[in-house]
Amino acid sequence: MTDAPLTTDSGRLPQLDHIAFGGDYNPEQWGKDVWDADYEAFDAAHITTVTLGVFIWSLTQPAEDVFDFAALDEIVQRATDEGRQICLATGTGALSPWIAHAYPEVTRVDFEGRKHGYGQRYNACWSSPAFRRLAVGIAGRVAQRYASNPNVVAWHIGNEYGGDGGACFCSNCAAEFRLWLREKYGTLEALNDAWNTTFWSHRFTDFEQIVPPSALTEHWKGRGYTAFQGITLDYYRFSTDNAIRQYNEEKAAIRLHSDLPVTTNFMGFFQPLDYHRWAPHLDFASWDNYPPRADEPWRTALTHDLMRGLKAGQPFWLMEQTPTVTASRDVNPVRRPGIMRLWSWQAVAHGSDSVLFFQMRASRGACEMTHGAVLDHSGRLDTRAFREVSGLGSELAGTGEALVGGRTPARVALLVDWDSWWALEMADGPNRLLRYLPTVLDWGRALWEAGAQLDVVPVTADLSGYDVVVAPLLHVVTPEVAQSLETVTARGGTVVSGFQSGRVDTNDHRFLDDVPGPLKGLFGIRVAETDAAEPEFGNPVELGDGVVSQARLLFEILIPESAEVVGRSGEEFYAGEPAVTLNRIPAPDGEGHAWYIGAALDQAGLAHVLRRALARHDLIGPYGDQPAVELATRVSPSGEQVDYVLNHAREAVTVTWHADGTDLITGRTVAAGESVELKPAEVVVLRRA
Repeated sequence: MTDAPLTTDSGRLPQLDHIAFGGDYNPEQWGKDVWDADYEAFDAAHITTVTLGVFIWSLTQPAEDVFDFAALDEIVQRATDEGRQICLATGTGALSPWIAHAYPEVTRVDFEGRKHGYGQRYNACWSSPAFRRLAVGIAGRVAQRYASNPNVVAWHIGNEYGGDGGACFCSNCAAEFRLWLREKYGTLEALNDAWNTTFWSHRFTDFEQIVPPSALTEHWKGRGYTAFQGITLDYYRFSTDNAIRQYNEEKAAIRLHSDLPVTTNFMGFFQPLDYHRWAPHLDFASWDNYPPRADEPWRTALTHDLMRGLKAGQPFWLMEQTPTVTASRDVNPVRRPGIMRLWSWQAVAHGSDSVLFFQMRASRGACEMTHGAVLDHSGRLDTRAFREVSGLGSELAGTGEALVGGRTPARVALLVDWDSWWALEMADGPNRLLRYLPTVLDWGRALWEAGAQLDVVPVTADLSGYDVVVAPLLHVVTPEVAQSLETVTARGGTVVSGFQSGRVDTNDHRFLDDVPGPLKGLFGIRVAETDAAEPEFGNPVELGDGVVSQARLLFEILIPESAEVVGRSGEEFYAGEPAVTLNRIPAPDGEGHAWYIGAALDQAGLAHVLRRALARHDLIGPYGDQPAVELATRVSPSGEQVDYVLNHAREAVTVTWHADGTDLITGRTVAAGESVELKPAEVVVLRRA
């Protein structure tokens, strides 16, 4: 894989003086007779920005040596004439049929070993020489043709990379994997050591013997069941790097003609691809927000924070959301009145410089024809969806200039690590029912409900600006990460981690030491044993102050060495044994704290411990006693602070207001200490006095 152009970018956003508002527009799907009505509707809704050409490859290149930009020319020119900013796609998010017909190699081989024919959308292998060549070719031609258009503000490569799992297992991928391994390990001796291949007689004597880990080789029962975690872990890493290479090849083709910012739309907490490995190659991060549930605002907030954390706090773009319903799930409820607006403002509150929808007009056929859109099939402007979109557009038009470019002044960091995610869920024990993402979201929820301003960052992030660092399920630990956490406590900060942390190195080798390995000095404990149980079985953990938490799934028996005991298990043979500890570490101006939570506490117990950690640094928000009321802050490049207060409750909530300022939406002035009623789904955008 040495031919990959591995360009990196420190971060650049499209140059706009307002929050970009609009979304995916695919007029090639409809007759030109509706275009006039579309743009009249866009005017009424204050639409400023359209994403064009995401799925137009079969029109722009109908055959290998035939390029036809007539349709895209008209589309781009009309958007330009209408004064819209354009995020222009290369069109490589889905193959054209002729490509698969001419080059059968381009279609994927799935995890089960099945060679796919043409169809669906995620249908290209990133290792295919034909796909890579053709994708680079069309990307370069699109950029060359439209780079001089003054309304183009950003380039969009692909679409939702890896949407059905991402990885391919074909012979081309096998060959590329072997090249990747040669580059990483250099020698077979180093590879065999990293993969522990003397186990089960797996020792390789030639790189050509290595094949991708799939259902036909190392796995049973599914992707999470592998005989050799090291092999599978490396294939996850390779698949991410393979996708990045393909993205970078298109980006390099664009760069021959344009220096405008380039992105691709991510999918939030998406396990198959490590977005932290990808982040350096993005000019700006963007993502598609389709929450699986309507009653988990913390999940969406944390995902926004993850996207913001990809570029060290730089604003991102909300590239897609639905104004009404999705079409991808078994049950697709409509968003209740006010929820689209609430969630859009939540995105802006957490760092988005855009509010974009999929899509502007509903598809007339195929699998997404029931997916919500700004304009339904009738094109009516009196639908609830259009009225709400138009109202939001009016609000953004009146406030956007004050909001663009703002950063979040967070003092709490939540660490997310794809290596730990992959390795933990491949581990053959102690409890496969313990899942990485639900656990991280539970810990993040506790922070969110406490009103903590937080960043979601990789384990490699600079932690010097954070008072509290929370690292759930830090399964994979390097010496550098251990040292980074120790540095936090050495300057008086607080670190919180816990069960199943510090178990393995980057090769998924267990440390030949007491658990939690490199972290045991930081937390001042060792783990004597780890118990597991079915979810219906619990063990109460007494946390003091009359607080008893019902722990489930996993229970570690802790032996304090320098730590003090904060919580003890209540049942089983280890009743009375430590389950939660606090290690106090001398610091220049006092002490640092290292909390270790040795059991999967229920939400109330987890919140109790994390609030103690936050309270020490005065980081519980002013509405920490109102879990459904969210306060998020952005500080503009000029230093102006804007607070976003959002009521996620289904009922009105009365709060004691936290600061003086003016609501940019209504113009109302409010004062600190004032009693304020927030209606359901109400949003206040407070410019601080």
